[in-house]
Amino acid sequence: MKLLLIIFTTVLLGGCAKLMFATANTTTLTFDGDITEDVAYGTLPRQQLDIFVPEGLNNKKAPVVIFFHGGRWSFGSKDQYQFVGIRLASMGYVAVLPNTRLYPEVKFPIFVEDAAASVAWVQKNIHQYGGNEQLIISGHSSGAHIGALVVADERYLKKAGGDPSGIDAFVGMAGPYDFTPKADDLRDMFGPPDEFDKMVVSHYIDGSEPPFALMYSSNDGTVHERNLKRLKAKIESVDGQVSTYIYEKGEHTGTVAALSWANPDGLPVADDMQTFIQHHLKTPESK
Repeated sequence: MKLLLIIFTTVLLGGCAKLMFATANTTTLTFDGDITEDVAYGTLPRQQLDIFVPEGLNNKKAPVVIFFHGGRWSFGSKDQYQFVGIRLASMGYVAVLPNTRLYPEVKFPIFVEDAAASVAWVQKNIHQYGGNEQLIISGHSSGAHIGALVVADERYLKKAGGDPSGIDAFVGMAGPYDFTPKADDLRDMFGPPDEFDKMVVSHYIDGSEPPFALMYSSNDGTVHERNLKRLKAKIESVDGQVSTYIYEKGEHTGTVAALSWANPDGLPVADDMQTFIQHHLKTPESK
């Protein structure tokens, strides 16, 4: 086990993504729930999602967590994050992992519009897979940014035919919520420069949002902590609800890796996430 943890940590931090995800996703071999893959929420190849249903639901319905993967808005796939869906299902949720289109095929805000379309699809259809009306949006890195924008700027979900008031909470891991693009690819992705404000989550916060949980590792060398601080400050300035979880280790990937069987940094992300969600879930009858 110690050797496996070392391998997992090494490949995760070293960028050997194929081996890392294969290692993390070995839990699919022992998962007793149901996995439905490549469900279309749109007509294009990347407009698909996977659904993970807990074992033993029978005729009961469970809360739903939609998780958007990271990858600098330009790489990554739901297939690599099956361990997240399995962990969330083991926590009692119907988990949904969507793909969205990626840069350079598309630029902002197309990938956010795809995300909103996936959320709208879930709101209309997830009851067929054992989900109820309780809905949490989550994501890691660029996926946290995308998910937060869907929650904060209601226009995305309304345009997609969804209901912004149907979101109970947001859980973001290492999200770049509030920054000015400087790298050439990011400037092209989010530009022109006079449009940069449109990709800043803090710009849309008005206090009407559901509770936010912001998770971050203090030694993250990829996304600066100012992103969390700026978003937290904006939420608090309009009397919104926000909880922060700052971990001493884990670097950029530690929060999402904590949902794997290995949890190489030993971070209590799953427990913190569970406590936060359960505290803020609205009952379906109260919606």
